[in-house]
Amino acid sequence: MNNILEVNNLTMDFGGLRAIDSFGLNIREKEIVALIGPNGAGKTTFFNCITGIYAPTGGEMFIAPPGKKSKKINGLKPNRITKLGMARTFQNIRLFPNMTVLENVMIGRHCRTSSGILGAVLRGRSTIREEKEIVEGSYAILEKFGLVSFANELAKNLPYGEQRRLEIARAMATRPFLLLLDEPAAGLNAQETRELDELITRIRDEEKISILLIEHDMKLVMSISDRIAVMDYGSKIAEGTPDEIRDDPVVIKAYLGEEFVA
Repeated sequence: MNNILEVNNLTMDFGGLRAIDSFGLNIREKEIVALIGPNGAGKTTFFNCITGIYAPTGGEMFIAPPGKKSKKINGLKPNRITKLGMARTFQNIRLFPNMTVLENVMIGRHCRTSSGILGAVLRGRSTIREEKEIVEGSYAILEKFGLVSFANELAKNLPYGEQRRLEIARAMATRPFLLLLDEPAAGLNAQETRELDELITRIRDEEKISILLIEHDMKLVMSISDRIAVMDYGSKIAEGTPDEIRDDPVVIKAYLGEEFVA
């Protein structure tokens, strides 16, 4: 199976601090990979590098949408990387709180529009048709995510669990082939976490995309992951299946703890 993301020897320095040290990770088609490790291990910094928020100090990053040639993404801006097919959510929810649920998803579809400013001003037939498709497509996404009843609610008025779901829906509106989730279970109760487990698996199975997630909820990680990579002090200390990671003494010592039970 082909790699859709390939990261080699990634290094990220902040002044005299090395946040990521020669880190490598590959993601294959239609798999769920979890990136775990202690707080401050470099996980979110890694996400910020591969999505163009940070320019890494060293290393190479490539993406290869299914059926297309590999493309180096070092130096590309976040909007360009999103348009190429890699979307993300954030550890701290970043919705547009004073816009409706529907409008938040419509914004996610913006990178797939072609009308531009002139089209918006002139409002020709192609622009009107495209706007209609955006609205209809956004409603369809809300239906898939169980949010259609909230379509006209302001995002800030949604319960916390639905806000998490909306952020994933907005990312999916960009039509990614790789979805990055940064601690999607943070702040969720047990029932909401079970629903998230089902949602992530359903996205992979129905949309045929790959998912890379950072997560501290080990029951969720062990339940849905095909592979797990473990970071500590910016370096990868282990990679393998959930069973391999669960029993790895190095991982237990660094992160899971002696009493870990999944």
